[in-house]
Amino acid sequence: MSAPEQTPPAWRRTLGAFDATAVVVGAIIGVGIFFTPADVARLAGSEGRALAAWALGGLVALLGAFTFAELGRRYPRAGGQYDVLREAWGRGAAFLYSFCVLTAILPGSVAVIARITTANLAVAVTGEALAPGAEMALSLGLVIAVIVANGAGVRFGAGIQNFTVVVKVAVLLALAALAAVMPRAALPAALPSPAAEAGLPGLFVALIPALFSYGGWQQALWMGAEIKDAERTLPRAILSGVFVVVAVYLAAAWAFFSLLGYDGVASSHALAAEAVGRVWPGLADRAVAAAVAVSAFGVLNVQFLTGPRLTWAMAADGRFFAPFARLHAGTGTPLAAILLLGVLSVLVLAVGTDAVGALTAWVVVLDALFFGLTGLALLRLGARSPKWIALAGGFALLELACVVFSFFDPAVQGSALAGLSWLAVATGVYLWRFRGGVSAAGR
Repeated sequence: MSAPEQTPPAWRRTLGAFDATAVVVGAIIGVGIFFTPADVARLAGSEGRALAAWALGGLVALLGAFTFAELGRRYPRAGGQYDVLREAWGRGAAFLYSFCVLTAILPGSVAVIARITTANLAVAVTGEALAPGAEMALSLGLVIAVIVANGAGVRFGAGIQNFTVVVKVAVLLALAALAAVMPRAALPAALPSPAAEAGLPGLFVALIPALFSYGGWQQALWMGAEIKDAERTLPRAILSGVFVVVAVYLAAAWAFFSLLGYDGVASSHALAAEAVGRVWPGLADRAVAAAVAVSAFGVLNVQFLTGPRLTWAMAADGRFFAPFARLHAGTGTPLAAILLLGVLSVLVLAVGTDAVGALTAWVVVLDALFFGLTGLALLRLGARSPKWIALAGGFALLELACVVFSFFDPAVQGSALAGLSWLAVATGVYLWRFRGGVSAAGR
C-alpha cells in the first residue's frame, strides 16, 4: 500500500487588522522623519516650500494608498505586487522589480538601518558611541535576531512590529505636542537655494528625500496571503495606515520648524536631538537616540517580515531558484528566502554603508519607477473609471515625474544613475538565466 501523498505547507492567515495596519505604518515610519526634514528644508529654500514638499509627498502617498488598496483587494496573495506587475506588464517587469528589491533595495536598507539602530542604541544606553568593531558586531547581532524572529513564525515578526509602531507614533505625536506648547522659534530669512529658484522642478527635487520617508506602504501588499479576510482587511489597513502616517509626518515637520525655525532645521545635523534639546537640554541626546533606535529596529524587522514574500512569489512563478518557493513545514514561513535576504544584508553590512544619502536617492528612483508602473497596471488591468484614472493615473505620473526630476540635482544624479544601472544589470540577469523559467514550482 502506497504512502499517502503529503500536502505541501501553505500560507497561514493569522494577521488581523491591527497587525496589517502596523505593517503599513511601521514600514513607512523609520529613521527618515528624524533626519530628512533638514534635507527637504535645504533643497526647498523656505519653510513654506518645505512644508509644501511634505504635503505633496503626503498626496503621493495617499494616491498610492488608494491605488494599492484596490490592488490589495484584487490580489490578496503573497508577494501580491509581483502578480500585479506580471499580469499587467509581463514576467520580465515583475522579475526586475523583485530582483532589485532582493539584491539592492532591501539589503542596502537593512545594512544602513542596522548601523543606525546600533549607533543610537549605544548612545541611549551609555551616552557614548561604540568602537567600530563593537558597532559591527552588535549590528550583525540585530540582523541575526530579526532573522530568527521572522523565521520562527509570522506572529513573532508581527509582535515586534506592533510594539515598535506604537512607540514611534507616540514619540512623534509627543514632539508635536511639545511644539504646540512652546513659544515659536524666531524665523530668519530663508537661505538661498538653487532649488527654490527652479520652480516646479525644484519642488520635486525637495520631494525626493520626503518620498524616502513616505515609502513603504507597498510592503503590506506582499503579506496578502497571511492576513485574515484579506480582500477587506488589506485595503483598509493600507488606507488607514497611510492616513495615520501623513498626519503624523505633517505634524512632525511643523513641529521641527516651530521649535527650531527654518534656519535651525536647514542647518541641522542632529535635527530631532536639537528640537527636543530646546525643551530638555540635558536629556535630549539620549531620549532621541532611544526613540530612533526603537523606530529603526521596527523598520529593520519589517524588511524580513515582508520582503521574503516577494522573493517567494518570484520563485513560485518559476523566475527564481525553486528552493526559495518553499515554505517551512513547521513555521509556515519562507525560511529560505528569509535566510537569503539575511546573507545579502550581512554582505552589504560587511562591505560598508557610509553613503546614506546615495542610498536614499537610489531607493527612491527605483521605487518611484516601479510604483509608477504599478499604478498604471491598475488601469491596464481594467480599472478605467474616471475615479481610477484620476487616482492611479495621478499617482503614476507623480512617481514617474520624481524619476525625471531626480536628474535636476547634481547631488542626486549619480545615485539615480547608479539605480538605473542596477536595473540594467537585472535585465541582463533575467535575459541570461531566468527568462525561460527555472522550475515548475507553480503558485
